Amino acid sequence: MALAREVFLRILNHHVTDATVRLLSGGQTFLAGVAGGTPTVTLRIQDERFFARVLSQGNLGMGEAYMDGDFSVEEGTLHELLAILLRNRLDRKVRGDLRTALQVVRVQAVNLLASRQWRFVQHHYDLGDDLFESFLDETMTYSCGYEQTPGDTLEQLQQNKLHRICRKLEMKQGDHVLDIGCGFGGLLLHAARHYGVTGVGITNSRRHCERGNENIARQGLSSRIRLELRDHTTLRGRFDKIVSVGMMEHLPRKEYSRYFTLISRALAPQGLGLVHAVGANAPTNDHDPFIQKYIFPGSGQVKLSEMATHLEQQQLAIRDVENIIRHYYPTAKHWLTRFLQNQGRLEPTRYDKTFMRMWEYYLQCCVAAAVASDAAVYQVLFTKDYTAPMPMHRV
Repeated sequence: MALAREVFLRILNHHVTDATVRLLSGGQTFLAGVAGGTPTVTLRIQDERFFARVLSQGNLGMGEAYMDGDFSVEEGTLHELLAILLRNRLDRKVRGDLRTALQVVRVQAVNLLASRQWRFVQHHYDLGDDLFESFLDETMTYSCGYEQTPGDTLEQLQQNKLHRICRKLEMKQGDHVLDIGCGFGGLLLHAARHYGVTGVGITNSRRHCERGNENIARQGLSSRIRLELRDHTTLRGRFDKIVSVGMMEHLPRKEYSRYFTLISRALAPQGLGLVHAVGANAPTNDHDPFIQKYIFPGSGQVKLSEMATHLEQQQLAIRDVENIIRHYYPTAKHWLTRFLQNQGRLEPTRYDKTFMRMWEYYLQCCVAAAVASDAAVYQVLFTKDYTAPMPMHRV
């Protein structure tokens, strides 16, 4: 444990150049990073295995250490700590520091042997609506919002986002719209109420489909829009506008080609489409191991080049590309704040303490990633008609 702590502190001291990290461990206080840096984050280490877990498994190790109560944050916030680690690109810097890299490998080897004696059991939780109601807005929109004015509420962020998507797609009375991966149907409801469209949303979640159709009926819109329980591979019909928000990142890469092929077939000759997806603004697109294990198994971060390639292959002309990742920060901050405020209302027999800390850590990661990682949130607008008139300015 002493070696792991020594290596961990050396990494912070050598490679954190804009912040101070204070660690309270074993009755001692350790300062790392740059003296007088801002912010200053103070961690209390309850279990010394924290150091080996982080060195061995990176963010997965830190997340599991947080879930198990190995450390707590006494000054500053957890997302500030995560942002410091992301912003200073410690993984890349360590690889370039041969001496430290070799010591990390040594710690990893020791920890691997020790881990064979540990028993980590991953629980599979049936996540209910109550969890998502604890942090989402009333439309249950689970994707990045859009901030028009500092201080926008979560409801305003999501309404702003829905309006911008509808305006980008030039939705109007009489348009027939398809929403692929529609969730609870919030976007389709918004488009029907404010822009007079008809349409269909498809989802592979029975709960989303049933609750979404109940919301549609409650608002008297069942004659104009509906949700269907089916997969995108069963697409049929022709649509003036096609939108897909927060779905592509959950597809395996081998499915990208069919996804865009089906969109192309379903889009009317003068139609417009928009794909909104969490992406990787970097040469590699490996998803975070903590998110992979506990939150979105099998998901990925879409590269813009991948989206562009598949659109080009389907002869779909790109009209606009926007990266709204900075708007994920206020969105995720609202989610985190609401979750921390409302978690006491969740049934502890269904969501135990470990789960609660896991979900909090996930939301803390979202906040940090929005300002300090290479993540992106792409909105790509495209059309089948290369000659269609285009507005001079983005919405």
